[in-house]
Amino acid sequence: MLSDRINSLPASATLTMASKARELKSQGVDIIGLSLGEPDFNTPEFIKEAAIQAVKDNYNSYSPVDGYADLKEAICNKFKRDNGLDYKPSQVVVSNGAKQSIANLCMVLLNPGDEVLLPAPYWVSYSAIATLAEAKSIIIPSSIDTDFKITPEQLKAAITPKTKLVMFNSPNNPSGTIYTEAEYRALGKVLEKYPDIYILSDEIYELINYGKPHFSIAAIPELYNRTITVNGVAKAFAMTGWRIGYIGAPEWIAKACNKMQGQITSGANCIAQRATIAAVNAPVSEVQYMVDEFKSRRTLILNLLSEIPGLKLNEPDGAFYVFPDVSAYFGKTMKGKTINDANDFALFLLEKANVATVTGDAFGNPDCIRISYAASAENIKEAVKRIANALA
Repeated sequence: MLSDRINSLPASATLTMASKARELKSQGVDIIGLSLGEPDFNTPEFIKEAAIQAVKDNYNSYSPVDGYADLKEAICNKFKRDNGLDYKPSQVVVSNGAKQSIANLCMVLLNPGDEVLLPAPYWVSYSAIATLAEAKSIIIPSSIDTDFKITPEQLKAAITPKTKLVMFNSPNNPSGTIYTEAEYRALGKVLEKYPDIYILSDEIYELINYGKPHFSIAAIPELYNRTITVNGVAKAFAMTGWRIGYIGAPEWIAKACNKMQGQITSGANCIAQRATIAAVNAPVSEVQYMVDEFKSRRTLILNLLSEIPGLKLNEPDGAFYVFPDVSAYFGKTMKGKTINDANDFALFLLEKANVATVTGDAFGNPDCIRISYAASAENIKEAVKRIANALA
C-alpha cells in the first residue's frame, strides 16, 4: 500500500506528455515534441572545457552539501552584477537543479495547513511541491487579457491568516510574461504589510528576455529579508541535464535548506559545479546568440499561429513558450473527438496532429495550452502546419 503522500501527488504534466510522445515515437509515429522546456542548443564550449578541466583536476569526491566555496562566491558576484543583490556565501545553497532548491525551501518553511499563493499560470511543480509539504495551494487567476499578470488587489484579496508563502516566476513558465519593476513594487507594497509572508522569486529564465529589464523582488529593501531568490543554469546556458540550481536567501533559511539537503541528496554533482563557475562568471554576451535565436523563433511561431482561427495569442516578453487561449474550440467535435477542455485539446493535437504540447490545466489556466519554441525553425514550421491542418 503506497503512502497518502505519493497518492496525493499528481504526475508532472510536462514529463507525462513527453513520455507519451516518446512512447508514440518508439512505435514509429513521427511526433514533433513541443512539450518540454529544453533548449535545443549544445552547452557552450567554454562551459564544457571547464568540466573537462575539472575531470582532469580529479574533482571526484563528495562536494560540500551547499556547494563549493568558490562557486558560491561566483554566485554572489552574479547576484550583485546582474540583480543588484548583496548575498554572502553563507546565504547561498547550490542544489540539484532549481526544482530541488524550491523543494528544499517548501520543506523547511511550510507546515501542514499553511497556504501558498500561486499567481496563475504557475510552473507545474509549485503546487505539487506545496502538496508534498502538506500545505494548501491558493491559486490567483489571470488570463491572456491581462497578459497573465495578477493585480495588487487580487494579491491582497487572496491573503488569509494562514498565508505563509507566495511564489512568483518572471520571466514566467508557461506564459513568457515578465513583471516590470513598477508592477513588482506595487505587489510588494501589499506584501510589506504582512511581515509573516515569505516570497519565492523564481528567476530561472532571467537571461531569456527580449528587451524588458529584469527586476528581482529581493531588490526591494523592505522585502529582502523574506525573499528567497531561485536561479540556475539549465535554461540560459543549455545545461538542463547538468542539474545545478541555487538560492540566495536569509541566512537562517539557507542553513535550514542545507540541513534538509544534507539528509536527502547531499551536495550536487562536483563536475557540474565546476562548470557552473564558468557559466555564472561569463558575461551575458556569451549566451546572447541563443537569446537572439529564441527571439526569432518567437516571431516565427507567433506569425504562424496567428493564421489559425480560434487561437488567442499575446506576445511573450521572455522564456521560450507561447500560451495561447484555445477555449474557442471547447465544445466542438473534430475528427470524431469532442474537445471539452485544454486536456482534450492537447491530446487531440498529439493524436491527430502528432505534435506534443502541454495542457494549461497543469499550470492553473484551463483555457490555454503551452507550446515550447525551444525547437528548430523547421520543426516549428512543420508542427504549426500539422496543427493548422488538424484544426481546419
